[in-house]
Amino acid sequence: MRRVRFLSIRQVSLMAVLAFACAGNALAQFGRPARPPLGDGPWVYETFERGMPPVRVSVVTKGLSRPWSMAFLPDGGMLITERGGTVRVLRDGVLDPDPVPGLPDLGIDQLFDIALHPDFETNRQVYFTYIKSGARPDGSEGYWATTALAGGRFDGGRLTDVEDVFVADAGWAPLRGGDGSRVVFAPDGTLYMSSSHRRDPEAPQNTESLIGKILRLNDDGGVPADNPFVGREGFRPEIFSYGHRTVLGLTIHPETGQVWETENGPQGGDEVNLLRAGENYGWPIATYGREYDGTVASETPRPEGMVPPEIFWVPSITASGIMFYSGDRFPAWQGNLFVGAMTMGRIPGTGHIERIVFADNGGELRREQMLNDLRQRIRDIRQGPDGLIYLITDENEAALLRMEPVEE
Repeated sequence: MRRVRFLSIRQVSLMAVLAFACAGNALAQFGRPARPPLGDGPWVYETFERGMPPVRVSVVTKGLSRPWSMAFLPDGGMLITERGGTVRVLRDGVLDPDPVPGLPDLGIDQLFDIALHPDFETNRQVYFTYIKSGARPDGSEGYWATTALAGGRFDGGRLTDVEDVFVADAGWAPLRGGDGSRVVFAPDGTLYMSSSHRRDPEAPQNTESLIGKILRLNDDGGVPADNPFVGREGFRPEIFSYGHRTVLGLTIHPETGQVWETENGPQGGDEVNLLRAGENYGWPIATYGREYDGTVASETPRPEGMVPPEIFWVPSITASGIMFYSGDRFPAWQGNLFVGAMTMGRIPGTGHIERIVFADNGGELRREQMLNDLRQRIRDIRQGPDGLIYLITDENEAALLRMEPVEE
């Protein structure tokens, strides 16, 4: 086992410069930078946080293909979604080689998030977000798609009664890639669902469209009576907040109950946002990122009336899953925010985890990068019922990893 120290901001800056240079040389010689496959581990790391023992990262299982999200079952198992449209089950650390049967043909183009209903132990309800594709609703020629939420029952062996709960029907538009959607249940039983921006660049600021929004729904897909825009002309009642780009992480703070999210900017400008009812988060008017041709995307990244991010990255890290740690296995990390990163500065092989520490007043104190040497795209990160940290890599041959303290 190799012992590795996590990286400080100064070390990360130097690493980024070297990564750009090395990747440029590799691209020039071979067309793309080489990236070694994930080894068998385990790997042992030291953290800069005081009072922390070393951290061991182990492979729980391999054999996954482009996984997107995971949900912990009450019996100790786990459900994992794969982007290609399959659900896998893990029990006692063993991945079933066959997908969970029973997922019907809903027009699933890309399968994203998974969440258990708060009353799962009694109703067995599971929810999924996905890209729903098919013929254009108006009957004209073309292939269009939108974001949808489906729900069904998981009886321990198969899925049953799976059907659409909610479809973001406003503003169907061509499938363009780079999409994502998250769903999370709040303590009051409502759920929050993200709808990506990429179908229509003008839609995030259009309050009569459901694209580029965070939606708040009841578990049956209906609209909660206390949503911020219920009864307001010119606003869809499902909207909780708007002005969002590609939302790849969504979580509820375990103490405050507030909703937090990560979203990707273009080149730079990836954000962590604390969501508040009825607020405008700025995209595409306000961003710290640049367009893909290098031009400045926003001359005024913090305009009045639009909420600035709590945290942002330049260059981008392709921010993905998000989690606040609240367990007892890593006491020095309690209250820290963990963010998955898939690439830094658009350079392959630079995926990692970022741990963010906040002051008592809510301001950011410091960031620490982790697992850089594994060179894996980190798609999702979750705290397990055992207080350990689990993450999945976003690879064609992907893995589920577990972080645990090394007992001295």
